[in-house]
Amino acid sequence: MEILQLTTLELEQRMREELEKNPALEEDETPSDDITEENTSDTSPAEEYETPLEINDSTKEFAIADEFAQNNYDTIDEAPIRSQNWLEEQASRRADAFANIASPGETLQQHLEQQLDWFDTSEPVRDMALRIIFHLEPSGYFTDTLEDLLGEDHTDEELELAKEALALVKRLEPKGVGSKDLQECLRIQINPESEYAEVLKVLIESCLEEIATNRLPAIAKRVNVPLDIVQGAIAELRQFKPRPGTDFDTRTAAVIIPDIFVEKIETGEYVVRLDEKHLPKLRISKQCKDMVKQPNTSKDDKKFIRYNIGSARWLIDAIEQRRETLLKVSQAIVDHQVDFFEKGQQALKPLKMQQVADMVGMHVATVSRACDEKWISSPRGVFPIRRLFAGGLATADGGEDVANDAVRSKIQEIVDKENKRTPLSDDAIVKLLNTEGIKVARRTIAKYRDQLGIPSSQGRRQWEK
Repeated sequence: MEILQLTTLELEQRMREELEKNPALEEDETPSDDITEENTSDTSPAEEYETPLEINDSTKEFAIADEFAQNNYDTIDEAPIRSQNWLEEQASRRADAFANIASPGETLQQHLEQQLDWFDTSEPVRDMALRIIFHLEPSGYFTDTLEDLLGEDHTDEELELAKEALALVKRLEPKGVGSKDLQECLRIQINPESEYAEVLKVLIESCLEEIATNRLPAIAKRVNVPLDIVQGAIAELRQFKPRPGTDFDTRTAAVIIPDIFVEKIETGEYVVRLDEKHLPKLRISKQCKDMVKQPNTSKDDKKFIRYNIGSARWLIDAIEQRRETLLKVSQAIVDHQVDFFEKGQQALKPLKMQQVADMVGMHVATVSRACDEKWISSPRGVFPIRRLFAGGLATADGGEDVANDAVRSKIQEIVDKENKRTPLSDDAIVKLLNTEGIKVARRTIAKYRDQLGIPSSQGRRQWEK
């Protein structure tokens, strides 16, 4: 279970660590086509050795290891000799890994600090502006008061200096940084030369809530401005950034390395494979096995060697079990979701962990660990394998259930095709889905809309000018 839940990258790291610390474990660099019967016998489960759990006295264990190293310094290398091909491959892999790591992005503070050099200002004002810049929220807002920034003992001169520095910060790009709230942030972004400048000031000051709910006719009546002018102003307002600092968020997505690959073969079937080319091939050291058999090897040395052989055997067996389990589980999932790979999200079928467990004859906990944190690369893209699991809704004709994700996809498709001047209500969407044999409650439609970020029919309506 411990090895099963590791990702491919984590497994490789674990194997490298074990190679470093276990003298009975070594990497088999023999090409696959050249592996002899003797090589494969190194990993035969028939051999019985003491397991790692049988030695609890770590002090004694280290003493045995030290004596073992001293007595056999002339026959045991500190590390295996690496071929030139192996070294070149490792160098290439490290280069690829660095190439896949996103370079650190420019922070908001760095971006703003560089702009201070564009302004002819005094050193005290610049220093105070820097102080304000490093107190900005990630959104770009300055929510503190200048009095709090300066402390209780500030002077009137320092407060005036801070006000000047804050005004300077508000002149920097992106527009809106240094604002105390959303309204000020949006006001700063108004272009004075825009034909909607005056209307935008009024809308930002008193109509943001109505804009959020798309009540355009009510807004036009309230501010006494023609509807087409209101629509033009709001279209411009939607280009503003309510949180100008978020473009400089330095958090980056982790590099995704797929664990499972799905490919369509000539017969039209989808088959899975694991990418194991970067994993070292492990085997038990023949030298250690021979030393156990030698009569001149002390009892303590034999116990230490057997312990490490048992540890190596456990790891090799666990890795093989992980491989077989991942292949069996992922193939069962792919076989169930063939329509998804052929047709897309709308064809995703309901699937639960217990179903897969029953298919492959394993405990559901084993299936769960096999899928944990694993990513799949397929003709439909790269995504977590858990995406292929889905709850379902019953069909009206009593046929096969439809996956929740497929229903969400159908809702998105319906909304995309609707007439925006008369958008469909949730009840209307329920009826459309019923015509396709999908039974769904109105509250479920509302829930799925929220998950998809789709506004209500009122929010989607486009008003006639």
